[in-house]
Amino acid sequence: MAAKKKKARRAKKPVELIISKARVKNAVKKCNVGSEFYEALDGAVRELIKGAEGRAVGNKRKTLKAVDL
Repeated sequence: MAAKKKKARRAKKPVELIISKARVKNAVKKCNVGSEFYEALDGAVRELIKGAEGRAVGNKRKTLKAVDL
């Protein structure tokens, strides 16, 4: 029988996280942190920033403030 050729997988472009894995790990006291958690947390943080930026621009400001969250 002929051997099946493996399909070449495209390497995922690594996402540059804006969060610190080490700091997240240190903040967690009673659980382990799964590798997929970091990307999910990073995505949630990016969404918060995007929303805050939209609110600041809507209020004609160039500075993000705590109230924008």
